[in-house]
Amino acid sequence: MMWISKEVDRLIVRQYEKVDGANSEIVDIWIEHILFSPGWWVVLLLALAPWIIWIKYRKKESTARLLLAGIWVALIANFLNYIGVTLGLWQYKVKLVPVIPDFIAWDFSILPVTIMFLIQIRPNVKPIVKALLFSTFTAFVGEPFFNWLDFFDYKNWHYLASFPFYVVIYLVANRLTTSKSFSPIRG
Repeated sequence: MMWISKEVDRLIVRQYEKVDGANSEIVDIWIEHILFSPGWWVVLLLALAPWIIWIKYRKKESTARLLLAGIWVALIANFLNYIGVTLGLWQYKVKLVPVIPDFIAWDFSILPVTIMFLIQIRPNVKPIVKALLFSTFTAFVGEPFFNWLDFFDYKNWHYLASFPFYVVIYLVANRLTTSKSFSPIRG
């Protein structure tokens, strides 16, 4: 059963072939110029170090709840990053892995681990205060710093636009860890 016409099918196939060709070129550039470069090693360190520190200093009895928040942060950050790259809002220059259009160290390490630490430190501080502090630091210090390091380039985006996203990401992550709906699974 065809849901689209043969002409539309041909157009889509042609576009996927262009994307495949562009991805192959990116992989070639990555292998020749990025893999094992000083920037690549920094990204590798940034991807691993936060998790090593978190494993050592996390609140162990809250590990599952904190990981739930961290996984949510990683998934939503990666999704939003994918949209931004796809829409041409920004692009990454130094990537740990060439086939993923995001900054793995940022999406899967720095953001989730930072949020997990913030949730467990001073749990009596209002979440909105932590969200505003986290978002201010992340949008106006973290992003400009990584841009200065030349890991990415904003094409049609500004740090200020990131701020509300970080607020929401933090607040949802915090809510996931403080939910009273957790109960034991019984067989």
